[in-house]
Amino acid sequence: MDHVLRSTPGNVQWGLWDGRLKPVLRITSGDRVTIETLSGEPDDLPDPSLGYDIVPGHAEVLASAFRGPGPHLLTGPVYIEGTEPGDVLEVRVLDIELRCNWGWNLQVPTLGTLPEDFPEFRRIHIPLDRARNFAKLPWGQELPLSPFFGNFGVAPPLGWGRLSSKEPRAFGGNMDNKELGAGSTLYFPVFVAGALFSAGDGHALQGDGEVCLTAIEAALTGTFEFHVRRDLRLASPRAETAADWITMGFDEDLDDAAKAALRDMITLIRERSGLSAQDAYTLCSIAADLRVTQMVDGNKGVHCVLAKSRMPQRT
Repeated sequence: MDHVLRSTPGNVQWGLWDGRLKPVLRITSGDRVTIETLSGEPDDLPDPSLGYDIVPGHAEVLASAFRGPGPHLLTGPVYIEGTEPGDVLEVRVLDIELRCNWGWNLQVPTLGTLPEDFPEFRRIHIPLDRARNFAKLPWGQELPLSPFFGNFGVAPPLGWGRLSSKEPRAFGGNMDNKELGAGSTLYFPVFVAGALFSAGDGHALQGDGEVCLTAIEAALTGTFEFHVRRDLRLASPRAETAADWITMGFDEDLDDAAKAALRDMITLIRERSGLSAQDAYTLCSIAADLRVTQMVDGNKGVHCVLAKSRMPQRT
């Protein structure tokens, strides 16, 4: 069954993840949901007289939503019937579309990867050509867009209470992983009944690292297909694309984030191929890539990427 979840007041959470939130939509495994999302707090919105489209209802959501400790606007949560803690939620990202003709980028004193080098505040609005799928940067350069959702996942365990939307964690959240665009599939460990999936923080384009604090932040609409997987057990999110397997690690220490991503890739290789841990470790060293996902979200991110063509076949 197909559903549509609008980004209207009551359907959008501001700056938080919480396993106690009441669902705004209930679906069953196998259903598809088209989810509208918003991007930007009040000061991030451009002057519409300059030709920028403002998504209808954006201001009303900002005026009515309870504000949590983080900055992101997340649409949801969606309750997937029959999903229980210990299950895995498979989320197929079927399609992503831009909702407006602009994005924004922010630099903030004391934040980002090089705060000592860039102490000045800066917010810029970047025109987006939806027909051509390009951004035009202030210095005249054009870049092709590659949209994805920076912040999405399932609810945290009830015992964790209300969390900021800033940090990526075991339930997903602010992963800011540019590999997770249309055509990717995510696997999230489930911590509460119904999983309680939400999505937001659209990015029109981002480099690995997201070094200055933000990407081209933009409002997106995504279509997702959900499947409950009781044959899998995970402690942290994984993903796949048509070409690659991806594991992820999050930690305040970049080294520890890399270790977490690498350990899960070793586990994934062993599950799929039957290799010993030591052989899988060797394979990672000669065939996998460790990439810095982002440096700026409190918990830094590293993802490990192994081409599917390099995954050994079980014998």
